[in-house]
Amino acid sequence: MNDFHHFLRTRRSVRRFKPDPVPASVVDRILATAVHAPSAHNLQPWRFATVQKKINRKKLGEALTKKMQTDMRADGTDQAEIDKRVMISLRRIDEAPLIILLCRDMDAIRKEEPEEVEMGVQSVAMAGLQILLAAHAESLGGNWICWPLYAQNEARDSLKLPETWQPQAMIFLGYADETPTKALRQPAQKLLIVK
Repeated sequence: MNDFHHFLRTRRSVRRFKPDPVPASVVDRILATAVHAPSAHNLQPWRFATVQKKINRKKLGEALTKKMQTDMRADGTDQAEIDKRVMISLRRIDEAPLIILLCRDMDAIRKEEPEEVEMGVQSVAMAGLQILLAAHAESLGGNWICWPLYAQNEARDSLKLPETWQPQAMIFLGYADETPTKALRQPAQKLLIVK
């Protein structure tokens, strides 16, 4: 039991990857584990797009950063800062051997109510955690990225995904080319109220 807790506590976000591709059999195992996440009403609203080809990573990166530039200009951000953020974002997308775009199928819902929509979003997030833990079990590094939330249409259109797929996040996966620093976590007791 302690080994499993140690495993869960040692997952870290990795931002630098070796160029080695992630084998298809490993991707299949990770996604097979992801679909075992819990979901509201067991609707399983998650959908996944795996992005490995350079041309598709480029299309996704250009779509996301184009929207980012528009938003940053509207916020009055200095052009040098915009250029820096775009360069970093494109580099990270290019260097990730595997990107899994996490989407919510907008048709996988019982009723069109805010709470039901939020339950779907939460369910997709649970599948995302399963992906990160399954990747950790495969000795891969991973990183959860929320950029698609700011450019849902652009992300979906860049990969020609179904209209009902609403991008929520993406996970960068690969063999780590860095040793992540120890995560600083608040003690659980500081975050707890016992009644």
